[in-house]
Order: sequence, then structure tokens, then C-alpha cells
Amino acid sequence: MIANQNELAKLRFNEAGLIPAVVQSADSKRVLMVAWMNKQSIDQTFAIGETVFFSRSRNELWHKGESSGNTQRVLKVEVDCDSDCLLIHVEENGPACHNGTESCFDSTVLGKSDGLNG
Repeated sequence: MIANQNELAKLRFNEAGLIPAVVQSADSKRVLMVAWMNKQSIDQTFAIGETVFFSRSRNELWHKGESSGNTQRVLKVEVDCDSDCLLIHVEENGPACHNGTESCFDSTVLGKSDGLNG
């Protein structure tokens, strides 16, 4: 996977050296999960072509699907206009959520049936 080094050099990491990454299904366009990345996890993601994140709770890198087999093959990575968030388009192999659901966003707090216009 060839990375655009000019765009990577512009990334704005937070004070902990992390940047949020929104993971989206390239097929359904559904948001699957949000995780954190650091420079090392970004480098590993590009090297292996699958998502690698930084676990804040364990303070270590984790290759998505390493133990579950539910990997995410990276097809494209976009950077937002402020260079402080990534959008990662993936081809998923199994559920994204550790609860076994397709997406980590399976609970509705407010929706059209709750009075939203439109």
C-alpha cells in the first residue's frame, strides 16, 4: 500500500500522539467503529494493508482481528480538512464490534421515530 507522505506529514496528533480513526465499510458505507491510531499503527496499517490501532486502555498496538479473525482490509484512507481525523474505508471480514455486531453503532439514542423532522 503506497501512502501519500505529504498528507501523512500534515497529520495533527493530539497531546498523547493519537489521532481518531473512523472506520467505514467500503461496501455498505456504514460506520463500523471509531478507534485511535498513532504514527506506528498507521505505519503498520500501510505495511500490512489491514487496520492496526492503538489501544488506550492497554497502551499497546492491536491488529484488528488478530485474535477474532474479524480483520479489516484497508482500501482507502482519507484525512479530514483539519488533518486531525482519519476516515478508513475497509472491506470487513466479520463483525467489527467486540460484541459480535456488524457495527459498534447499533444503539439508537435519537431517530426519526423520536420526532426528528425529515
